[in-house]
Amino acid sequence: MIDQAALVTALAEYLPRQRWFAGGEAEAADVTLSSVRTLRDGSWPTLLQVLVDARAWAHGDAEVATYQVVLGLRPVGSREVFLEGKPEAIVGELATDRGTVLAYDAAIDPDLAVALLHHMAPEEEVERARYLGADQSNTSVVFDERLIMKLFRRLAQGPNPDAEVTRALVEVGFSNVADPVAEWREDDFDYALVNRFLIGGTDGFSLALLSLRDLYDRRCPPAEAGGDFAYDASRLGTVTAEMHLGLARAFGAVPGQPEVWADDMEAQLARVHLEGIDTARVHQLYQRLRIIGDPGPAVRVHGDYHLGQVMRTDIGWYVLDFEGEPDRPLEERRRPTSPLRDVAGLVRSFHYAAQVALREWGADADEELVDLADAWEHRNRVSFVAGYLGTEGVNAVLPAVDGDRRLVQAAFELDKAVYEVGYEQSHRPEWVDIPRTAIHRLLEATP
Repeated sequence: MIDQAALVTALAEYLPRQRWFAGGEAEAADVTLSSVRTLRDGSWPTLLQVLVDARAWAHGDAEVATYQVVLGLRPVGSREVFLEGKPEAIVGELATDRGTVLAYDAAIDPDLAVALLHHMAPEEEVERARYLGADQSNTSVVFDERLIMKLFRRLAQGPNPDAEVTRALVEVGFSNVADPVAEWREDDFDYALVNRFLIGGTDGFSLALLSLRDLYDRRCPPAEAGGDFAYDASRLGTVTAEMHLGLARAFGAVPGQPEVWADDMEAQLARVHLEGIDTARVHQLYQRLRIIGDPGPAVRVHGDYHLGQVMRTDIGWYVLDFEGEPDRPLEERRRPTSPLRDVAGLVRSFHYAAQVALREWGADADEELVDLADAWEHRNRVSFVAGYLGTEGVNAVLPAVDGDRRLVQAAFELDKAVYEVGYEQSHRPEWVDIPRTAIHRLLEATP
């Protein structure tokens, strides 16, 4: 038995250090234990699943969220290699009925990661576990370069969209996702998901940065650079359209509701502090969306679509992580919406990649490089959209009128940039000018 009062105190300091915690830069969290369950006991190490309701002190009246923490327990003084260089994974020393123990994130412990996998898929025989880190809203571990487990951190009752959508797409024959292997779902919560691991794959954002570095080094038109990304962007557009058609088959399509879309955008706008932005013009664009003549159908979508959520292998592009934007309510993430929301997210990602690669030059980023960044973004945006719109059948899930399609996409691009400002304010304040600049540019480009 663990000292639960001491565990609450330790978790109050541990949670704000985690990237997946939604408390921003708070120094401590208000924590209440929901449950503590032993998944492996007996010989060391011990494995616990802890569910906590937590709110950051810095957020005053912020909504309480439920988090999953998997704890490993070993005797104090254990000298384990996997603990070296990972101070953020240490929860602290706690008293138990077996003496004082060191509590830490079990996902970094190869033995306990395998124990978690066997809890979900007891028939899977694996020898090695490789921790991928927790830099995103969840935590991933690879087993024998064959399987990958995603451990969901912020929980919500009901099906997690990543598990739900991946399974549904496979059932309707969309093959550009990693095959699901096992799920850990109990008490109306999805706790983890195991998929086939895509061997030799590289995420789209990394490939885009390679293309941009080559371009900036050569200082030539993007089409002449050895790492031209336009073909990959076009193929990704095709896969994206096929994904949306698969989602329409799996979940159906309903008439678009631009009033609901605009309500969601206004709610997101209210959650973000937009210093130096003409928010009246933002409201005006959202108002134009409300009264649009042809919004097109609504379907289930990816919901957090960007270059980091796609992976290219030797046989093509694969789409990953259908959980949606973690800072949005689960109900909103599962609600059918325009496929152009995903198109807007990917287009925004081209801008991010160009700007991130430009920042690598620091003070040496002259006007020529800035122009090349804009040219690369434009070329790949055009290629992606052309691949998307050129896919057979995609018009069935889009507005029939071209002007309405452009307006819907512009509204979702603006909404995405607003979301990005809020995300960067909480996680990477030094990057907040990237989406803020995009908002200015989108407002200037929209008549």
